[in-house]
Amino acid sequence: MLKKKTTKNKNKQSNYLKLSIFQPNKYKFKRSCPLSVKGAPKLDYKNTKLLRKYISENGKILPSRITNISQKKQRELSLSIKRARNLALI
Repeated sequence: MLKKKTTKNKNKQSNYLKLSIFQPNKYKFKRSCPLSVKGAPKLDYKNTKLLRKYISENGKILPSRITNISQKKQRELSLSIKRARNLALI
């Protein structure tokens, strides 16, 4: 009869998992919202200089996971960008 071969490497992790860049990040840090901190500029459709920071090259609104803006401020931001587009300020 044929016997099954047992290997020593069965319980070993691959070399890729040993490297730190492939391991999941244990320490997640929260970044503060740049529009909610003290002394932050006020969101307004007339402030086109600020609004252009949050628009991509194609004219799309950047998501909050990229810009680190809170949900409440992201809604205000998108509304003010849409108003500025409507009035042809952007």
